[in-house]
Amino acid sequence: MIEPVRASDKPYVIEVEAGECYFWCACGKSATQPFCDGSHKGTGFKPIKYNATESKKVSFCGCKQSATQPFCDGSHKNS
Repeated sequence: MIEPVRASDKPYVIEVEAGECYFWCACGKSATQPFCDGSHKGTGFKPIKYNATESKKVSFCGCKQSATQPFCDGSHKNS
């Protein structure tokens, strides 16, 4: 698998909790988007770990094309 699967045409806005660890799906195959469920096995992709330092809303990338992964940078508007 060379390119990730486009999971969404918009970001996933998620309320994260301070002190929690999240694993963002980089391959796009997870059934629990935007988070990893292990579906990347055998794809060459690995999830990206995000440690929340404060409780807040975070916009996680859904198109898997962001240059600021795991966060949305608006790339979904260009592809």
